[in-house]
Amino acid sequence: MTRESMEYDVVVVGGGPAGLATAIHVKQLAAAQGAEVSVCLLEKGSEIGAHILSGAVVDPRALAELFPDWQAKGAPLNQPVTEDRFLFLSQADATKVPDWLLPSCFRNHGYYIASLGNLCRWLGTQAEALGVEIYPGFAAAEVLFDDEGRVRGVATGDAGIGRSGERTARYAEGMELHAKYTIFAEGCRGHLGKQLQERFDLRRNRDPAVYGIGLKELWEVDPAKHRPGLVIHGAGWPLDNDTYGGSWMYHLEGNQVSVGLVVGLGYTNPYLSPFEEFQRFKTHPAIRKYLAGGKRVSFGARAINAGGLQALPKLVFPGGALVGDDAGFLNAARVKGSHAAIKSGMLAAEAILDAVVAGRSRDELGTYPLAFEKSWLHDELHRARNFKPLMANGLVVGSLLVGIDQVVFGGKAPWTIHHPGPDHEQLDPKDLHTPINYPRPDGVLTFDRLSSVFLSNVAHEEDQPAHLTLRDDAVPIRVNLSRYGAPETRYCPAGVYEIVTEGQNPRLQINAQNCVHCKTCDIKDPTQNIHWVVPEGGGGPNYPNM
Repeated sequence: MTRESMEYDVVVVGGGPAGLATAIHVKQLAAAQGAEVSVCLLEKGSEIGAHILSGAVVDPRALAELFPDWQAKGAPLNQPVTEDRFLFLSQADATKVPDWLLPSCFRNHGYYIASLGNLCRWLGTQAEALGVEIYPGFAAAEVLFDDEGRVRGVATGDAGIGRSGERTARYAEGMELHAKYTIFAEGCRGHLGKQLQERFDLRRNRDPAVYGIGLKELWEVDPAKHRPGLVIHGAGWPLDNDTYGGSWMYHLEGNQVSVGLVVGLGYTNPYLSPFEEFQRFKTHPAIRKYLAGGKRVSFGARAINAGGLQALPKLVFPGGALVGDDAGFLNAARVKGSHAAIKSGMLAAEAILDAVVAGRSRDELGTYPLAFEKSWLHDELHRARNFKPLMANGLVVGSLLVGIDQVVFGGKAPWTIHHPGPDHEQLDPKDLHTPINYPRPDGVLTFDRLSSVFLSNVAHEEDQPAHLTLRDDAVPIRVNLSRYGAPETRYCPAGVYEIVTEGQNPRLQINAQNCVHCKTCDIKDPTQNIHWVVPEGGGGPNYPNM
């Protein structure tokens, strides 16, 4: 059956900062040259911003390049950073790093504490005002190729397919969107981006991509305890010395506080639960004092790229490009990525516009990676490239080495340290570790998974095939349970995976309706047996103000 199709000059997959910046800048450049360039943007969330989750402290450098008058246009960056604190945490104590010793990557003067979701919603209105056609609730489920093997667009997923694969009364066939250039901006571990990296061998001679999982809650706190503009970053407890990670607390406007924990997904202990570690973090005296008497209003989780410059794939392929976190443009040392996402989208847009105006189509946008190599973004990521590999030496030694790298060499040491291997290869067998006895949640400061998922406003059409698929149904019990103690029941922050025993036979139950689209399972599964695919468009979390 031939699907209906629509033709555009440019199709962008993903409505985060990178995708929106790409679409916006193509339109800006086209208008400046008097050219007509059609741009379509697909967003799998129910609206722009629905799936966006970040800390976030926003460096406005790239935004100011995209919209020099962003303040006059009402961009929702209202709370400037007023104070930076970096704490080394033990279970009961917190040691503040003196300001004069604080590396520049943890200095946030001139930046803003904000909701990245709200910033994306604002960018969406700017894009539409420029003529970008935005279609929220439509998931790009398939990459389309022409007879020469070049990317010619994407197809949205069929809706109304039942759990067993049959068409239901809701059935609506997906649509093809064809383009001269298709830009993939799906965010971290993009479903289609991963396929493109494999098909076009984009990771050849690159370091493996490495990741973290970020868990975040938004709280309304007692006004007497609120410190607008305060930025706190932490390292150490509750994670042990050998587990990479870090914590944050950002005081936004309106008596709101963003609190969260990042756990590197290269951890080795199969009994570790990032979700429970985050709940423990909030009980630290330096954090509890701000949250006590407050109210948790939202929860979410998302994987983040942490590989840096040496792990970036080749950015272009015939017919398209990767931008933002679909490629890995995140500065782990600065705990920031939105400015990098916007800048990468702008650089891609410049290459796209030149190609379209020149009458080209579906070739490689070679000027995009060349422009990146000459940009301030490349310089910034080059300075930060050794941060994650150095921190793999443990908190104490790693912090000392990072201090030398950043303070003594300014991030320009004449060597590049490489990542040891992908995260899924790092997990030890369960026999090498002791189970971790996490405290029960109190329902006031600490919470369980299901009440947390409720606050993320997750919604999926229940009568559809599970979007969390297994390559081999026997592996979860034969390998994961027997060798690793079913780590998927712990690394998933949403209670998607459960081991259910029926008689003497355990089996893996997948509660796909709980999924917050964090992609951790796709990354950390030790056998790479779990394969995340897009559900029906509009499904997943609906994050407000995150």
